[in-house]
Amino acid sequence: MKLRYKIKLAYDGTRYAGYQSQPGSISVQQVLEEALEYVNRSPVRVHGSSRTDAGVHAKGFVAHFDLDHKIPTTALVRAINAHLPPDIRVMGAAKTKPDFDARKWAKGKEYRYFLYNANILPPHLAPYWVSVFRKMDVDAMQKAAKYFIGEHDFAPFAANPHRELSSTVRNIFDFTVTKNGPRIVMKVKGDGFLYKQVRSMAGFLIRVGQGDEKPEAVKEILDALEPRTARVPTAPGKGLFLWKVWY
Repeated sequence: MKLRYKIKLAYDGTRYAGYQSQPGSISVQQVLEEALEYVNRSPVRVHGSSRTDAGVHAKGFVAHFDLDHKIPTTALVRAINAHLPPDIRVMGAAKTKPDFDARKWAKGKEYRYFLYNANILPPHLAPYWVSVFRKMDVDAMQKAAKYFIGEHDFAPFAANPHRELSSTVRNIFDFTVTKNGPRIVMKVKGDGFLYKQVRSMAGFLIRVGQGDEKPEAVKEILDALEPRTARVPTAPGKGLFLWKVWY
C-alpha cells in the first residue's frame, strides 16, 4: 500500500530551469525525484504546488509524493537531504491523507519580489535581488499595487503558457510594496497565479516606480482586457520567491 507524504521545500533556483521537469534542462523536480528514488528504492513521482520559472527561488514550496513503505518524517527529511545538492533542501515533512494534492488543495499562495534601489548591489545579494539604479517612487508603486487587488482577468499581465487554461481570472487578496533603505519588497497574496503573472506585475510596478507609467495605468490595462503588449515587461526571475502556500 502506498503512503502519501507532503514536504515543505526551499531552493535556490539560480541553476534550474524552473520546478517542473522538462527535456534537455535540469529542474528542481528532476533532482528531487532522483533523491527520492534512492530513499524509496524505486521511482517516485513528485507533484508540486506550483510551476516556478527558470531562476525563481522558493522558501515555502509544498509538494506531495507516495512511498512504498512508512518512514518516520524526521528520518525522511534527513534521508532526502542527504541525496540533494545544497541549493535544494526539504525543510519539513508530514504524512498526509491519501488524496491530498499539493496543487489542487492549495487555498492561496504568497510571492515576494526583491529590488535593491542603489548604485551598487552587494555581491552576496546578487543572486536574489534585482538591482534598480533609478530612484523609485514607492508610494506610487503601492498605489498601483492596490489596483491589482480583487478578482480580475489577468491575461494582460501574463505570458502564454503554451497549454490550455480554463480561465485567466484570478483573485489577489493583498499586494504591498515596502521600502527599508535601498531594499524594496513587493508581497502579493492570491488564490493562484498565471504563467509569469507575478513577474509581469512586478515589472510594471518597476515602471511605475521609475515614473514611466502612472499608478492608474494598472486599472486601465485590466479594464481594457487587451492581449499583453510590450508595455508590460517581465521582471527578472532571480528577484522572485515563492514564499508560502496555505491550505
